Amino acid sequence: MDIYGTLGPACTDADTLEAMFRAGMTGVRLNLSHVTLPDAADQIEKLHLAADRCGIKAKLLIDMQGPELRVGTLPSPLELPTGGSVMLGPGSIPVPEPVLGHLPLGQEVLLDDGKLLLRVTARRADGGALAEVIRGGTLRSHKSIALPGADVRSPAMTDTDRANILVAGDYGVTGVMQPFVRSRRDLETVRAALDAAGGRGIRLLAKIENLTGAEKLPELLPAADEIVIARGDLGNALPLWELPALQKRIAAQCRAAGRPFMVVTQMLASMETSPVPTRAEVSDVFNAVLDGAASVMVTGETAVGQYPVEVIRYLANTAKEAEKFLRNFSA
Repeated sequence: MDIYGTLGPACTDADTLEAMFRAGMTGVRLNLSHVTLPDAADQIEKLHLAADRCGIKAKLLIDMQGPELRVGTLPSPLELPTGGSVMLGPGSIPVPEPVLGHLPLGQEVLLDDGKLLLRVTARRADGGALAEVIRGGTLRSHKSIALPGADVRSPAMTDTDRANILVAGDYGVTGVMQPFVRSRRDLETVRAALDAAGGRGIRLLAKIENLTGAEKLPELLPAADEIVIARGDLGNALPLWELPALQKRIAAQCRAAGRPFMVVTQMLASMETSPVPTRAEVSDVFNAVLDGAASVMVTGETAVGQYPVEVIRYLANTAKEAEKFLRNFSA
């Protein structure tokens, strides 16, 4: 199976990336929410250099902007204390234009994969809103925004996405991850752009990140090369205690259709600051493989964590042990 890390400041040098490959990594994800492929050219070159040293061809997945909603650029990290108030919109926390039309009184706003929670308490004349901080923390630029219950419409691809797809082949991209897939049309739009750019051999991965994507899964399966169970924003769309059952249902549908799937988000989250994962995290990885996952991925654990090589070692070894168990159990 494939073991993916995520490129970031913690693994920018070729030596670290080489150690990650030797620990079991087979590919990496590059998050293009903040950068373009040309911006990341130096990092990608080091990635391929590290893979060459190990005698392998690294798989490179690019995670596009797509219809995902994100905070704009902040001058510096912003502390949002619980119980305080904050402005959303012009002159305060910058949010995408489509969000401004979906901020009625009482609307909850989840930031940074749900780490922060706001609730709208008043509308502003300029289209923005005043919100109470229900669950506080530190907000940084370009973190995700989710509006539970709101249907915010935005294009499947941004202009930046289209520019990245045009040069994807030049950088050795092997797969494109389309976030917040809402319909088969979203996938067909991306596939058409890839084919037009000469990327017919580049795989298309559909990220299931909201209930719409989960409900439309039967129509998405034929149009995607792989399904991604992206538990970050998916966990914002329903009570967290309901997320495991939804993950199991998506996995079962993928198995029935013969479609590969990936499990991602917080698989070894504690390892951002700890050299050893929790027992629960190891069990989570193990069970994802038992459910039939074709690949598993970590994100912040290798992008910004303190122990990127150890993360891959635990991820790869746990996956191998799960595969061994499956072989012995089925025998």
